[in-house]
Amino acid sequence: MERVLQPVLAGTVLAVVGFASSFAVVLAGLRAVGADEEQAASGLLALCLAMGATAIVLGLRYRMPLSIAWSTPGAALLAASGHRQHGYREALGAFLVTGLLLLLAGLSRRFTRLLEAIPAPLASAMLAGVLLPLCLAPVRAVVELPAAAAPVVAVWAVLHRLARRWAVPGALAACAAVLLLTRHHPAHGTPLLPSLTATAPALSAGAVAGIAVPLFVVTMASQNIAGVSMLASFGYRAPLRPVLATTGLATMAGAPFGAHAVNLAAITAALAAGPDAHPDPDRRWIASVTGGAVHLLLGLGAGVTVSLAASSPPLLVETVAGLALLGTLGSALRAAVADPAVRDASVAALVVTASGVAPLGAGSALWGLLAGLAFHALLGGGRRRAAPPEEGAAEGRATEKGRTEEGTTELGARP
Repeated sequence: MERVLQPVLAGTVLAVVGFASSFAVVLAGLRAVGADEEQAASGLLALCLAMGATAIVLGLRYRMPLSIAWSTPGAALLAASGHRQHGYREALGAFLVTGLLLLLAGLSRRFTRLLEAIPAPLASAMLAGVLLPLCLAPVRAVVELPAAAAPVVAVWAVLHRLARRWAVPGALAACAAVLLLTRHHPAHGTPLLPSLTATAPALSAGAVAGIAVPLFVVTMASQNIAGVSMLASFGYRAPLRPVLATTGLATMAGAPFGAHAVNLAAITAALAAGPDAHPDPDRRWIASVTGGAVHLLLGLGAGVTVSLAASSPPLLVETVAGLALLGTLGSALRAAVADPAVRDASVAALVVTASGVAPLGAGSALWGLLAGLAFHALLGGGRRRAAPPEEGAAEGRATEKGRTEEGTTELGARP
């Protein structure tokens, strides 16, 4: 009986921890692109339904622990670059295009090769630039809202030392306690039982360039590719193209309801793919399927989640999101600067992305990636400059390690 319950428990923990530790990032992203409380609840519900259904279908089809998550780096990108640049309908159109790009990546080998031509450190640098402003929120909150933010940060720090997996859920619990003690009451505008609210997407060149393309790149680099590497470390060869096609279709289906992107989980994938899920690798798929089923149930609580978030100061929600993304920021920075041949171009991509500039209506993430690619080409397109043998060897190993480790915000997400 214990062996039967083991993967079920692992899948339950996977879903609950993943949801609790990164939903604040998703809500911050949806708010940034103009979603109201009802639309945010719809987006959260749509993401949970898309994740749950996709995980169940892929797990049963391939008998592998193919855990599915929302794109936490993508949500962070929305939170960092969505403010006042594009309307909500245009953002939904960008989500639809992101799903189409994921579908094309799954159907076309040539498209996949084109994506792989982007140096991984540049994608990591772009992600780091996106995350940096959001990760500064806890610092600003402690100064501007000390009574509310300081206990949240303190709880996170203590749990990060004692039980790291529960640090972000603990910060969320501390945030809820602060709201109750300071008599902030939940907003009454959001139904406690959420419903899918469809909005007609609108396509615009600015939103496609500023949201869809960077969202696709960070989702691929920090979630899908990292997820494949994570599965490979446990001996699984993930069917990447079918996974991309399926998650692309799921993203397109959820886009009109507010779902920005679904993809392979990375960090939380280890909870289903590792030996803690089941001693027999052929039975671990039960954990990812269970995680999918639990995500379906968690979606029913989207209204309560949004109502709680709406009753708190926006900076406090961003504080929890920033704490959830600190580990991801560290991983992205490490991967961005590990290879000396691409380091200067990666730094250029990072600073342009973090600057927040948005000429021609395109977000800073796209300009950061373009700046990095241009500088990379100017410096010789990847021809390795001379470096001391010890440094080159050590940093080469660090680069390869960085490509297979955490470069995602599926914080445990991840996220």
